[in-house]
Amino acid sequence: MAVQNMEFPNPRGSIKLRVQKGHFATSHSHINYYVDLTFTKHRLSEAKEAARILAGQYRSSTIIDTILCLDGTEVVGACMASDLTKNGIRSLNLHNTIYVVTPEHTTGSQLIFRDNTVPMIKGKHVLILAASVTTGYTVQGGIEAIQYYGGTVAGVSSIFASTKECFGYPVNYVFTTEGILDDYVSKPSHECPLCKSGIKLDAIVNTYGISYFK
Repeated sequence: MAVQNMEFPNPRGSIKLRVQKGHFATSHSHINYYVDLTFTKHRLSEAKEAARILAGQYRSSTIIDTILCLDGTEVVGACMASDLTKNGIRSLNLHNTIYVVTPEHTTGSQLIFRDNTVPMIKGKHVLILAASVTTGYTVQGGIEAIQYYGGTVAGVSSIFASTKECFGYPVNYVFTTEGILDDYVSKPSHECPLCKSGIKLDAIVNTYGISYFK
């Protein structure tokens, strides 16, 4: 199966979604599109634009004390915090600021916080920021960690999402599959239609990027 490269502009801003169509394996599923968010996560101009779009959903309606960054979204998270504080977001923190934190992963993939960062979660309204929301496993880990450490989930945001809701929380996104990737499929490996059709994997993908099979 030949990999096809595609780009889709966002009607809400000057930012593009870069996509490859093929047969890819993640740690939780097989997918028929790899959404490449490398530049959006790491190029400042694109991170700022993604942050502006996401922050617009919260400026007047939500208390946010902390942004929990998953999947390497720290640059977007910092830009969101800057945008929200500049535009008067409600925060219960002293000095009316927003914390931007990244969890630590255990060998069992659980999310933990050290004693010096727990105060940024405990008693705080925490917004979860993910690179993508498809299976929901990553967001689920974030929700469980926030609740375990005594925080309140303020919402879920993602650069890309194939669903509009995750574990009862609406997903605020920059890009979705609707209208551009209507045939997007994410299935456990034993249910993958491409595997059942005898189509070999093109690559392994995760939050860090893509590794092609030679």
